[in-house]
Amino acid sequence: MNTPVRKKLGILPLTLLVVGSIVGSGIFSLPQNMAEGAGAGAILIAWAITLLGMLMLTRIFQYLSIRFYKINDGLYGYVREGFGDYIGFNAAWGYWISAWMSCASYLVILFSALGSFDCFNYFGNGTTFPAVIGALIFLWIVNSFVLKGIYHAFLLNCLVTLAKIVPIGLFIVCIVLAFKVDTFKTDFWGTPELGSIVTQIKHTMLYTVWVYLGIESATVYASRAKSILSISRATFFGFAITSLLLVCVSVLSLGIVPQHELAQMKNPSMALVIEHVIGSWGATLINIGLIVSVSGGLLSWLLLAAEMLFLSGQGDDHTVPSCFGKLNKKGTPANALYLTSTLISILIILAHFYQSGYNTLIQLSTSMVLIPYLLSALFVFKLAINRGKAYLIFLGLAGSIYGIWLIYAGGIHYLLLSMILYGVGLAFYLYARKQRALPAFSFLHDKIYAITIIILAITAIIYFYVLPN
Repeated sequence: MNTPVRKKLGILPLTLLVVGSIVGSGIFSLPQNMAEGAGAGAILIAWAITLLGMLMLTRIFQYLSIRFYKINDGLYGYVREGFGDYIGFNAAWGYWISAWMSCASYLVILFSALGSFDCFNYFGNGTTFPAVIGALIFLWIVNSFVLKGIYHAFLLNCLVTLAKIVPIGLFIVCIVLAFKVDTFKTDFWGTPELGSIVTQIKHTMLYTVWVYLGIESATVYASRAKSILSISRATFFGFAITSLLLVCVSVLSLGIVPQHELAQMKNPSMALVIEHVIGSWGATLINIGLIVSVSGGLLSWLLLAAEMLFLSGQGDDHTVPSCFGKLNKKGTPANALYLTSTLISILIILAHFYQSGYNTLIQLSTSMVLIPYLLSALFVFKLAINRGKAYLIFLGLAGSIYGIWLIYAGGIHYLLLSMILYGVGLAFYLYARKQRALPAFSFLHDKIYAITIIILAITAIIYFYVLPN
């Protein structure tokens, strides 16, 4: 029997969960990531598109959390309500995989940051053998801490999130004071090698989405929140705080280092940018901030990954095997947590052998979560059409168009790779249906969706692993 969680989460811990989930490793590499394929003008346009699109998604999650206040499964529950069990399962599956892949990327960047110090240079780029051993030890220490209780893990997350905002805030203050307009205007619209403005904007999209992953995280903990309004307000406050931090770090850095130089910087590029302003001690401070931030991001996403798998496995109407829907005596989804940490460990080991770095992991992780985001927006659009409300139609349509644009910007390569992982999820779903003695699919559109995923997954396997390069 599941043990009820005695303490409920209010606006502050939920807001800090959103901020902690979004502000992880991405913000520390953002100056170089954005400048690598775009000039200042294209970056400003990209941020305008991203802020508008993410505001639409934020409003969508706010609306769904209030409109369907009885649904305690967050993003998974909303999509399932709108499109049925199988598509709802895919929302949970994609989100869960994205979450634990994010954890793996955090571990890579964490030990890469440690490798920047002379005394830890054997960690290299975060995928060396010593780095893998260190990452596995650190991961399972965090895993053991979470097993002791979700509420205590949230308290630690709040402290770490507040701690990591300090060096980021200091960075912003320093570059505001040292900002040079002439430097910012250098190659404002990019160089010919970067391509057209549209090409430049497209290049930045996956990075801007990656740094916003977690905007929905408060809804994942709906069943543990004090009230529905806490979820809605935490989602908006988290969006507002992180938007300010992300845009300032990305855009203002171009006033310190010209775009062509910034594009060539080693990550975490925030450290090298502030080194131009206040010297090497600033770079050291940012690297320490990165280590704190990534450690907190790992905790946030480990919590979210385990919770999502738990939500889709609890109760009589679960869509993954019921063993993952159980809590231990401390109120932690132990089985879901163990599986999640095991898969993160495997991915870290594979990253060592195949030299899969930070960028590869974040791009695949981002691709996995784009479909759940799109499905949430499509559900609001579906509701809007049925109810005929102009505001909802705009909200659902804008969110859906943004979701489709993101999938396009992500490219066919990672979309096809994600289909292989979605195809694997079908076995989990079918086993769960068998446990409930229910037919595999309830609706015709479920069958069409499943067939489409299998066809795309087979296509991806043939394209990437069978045909010669």
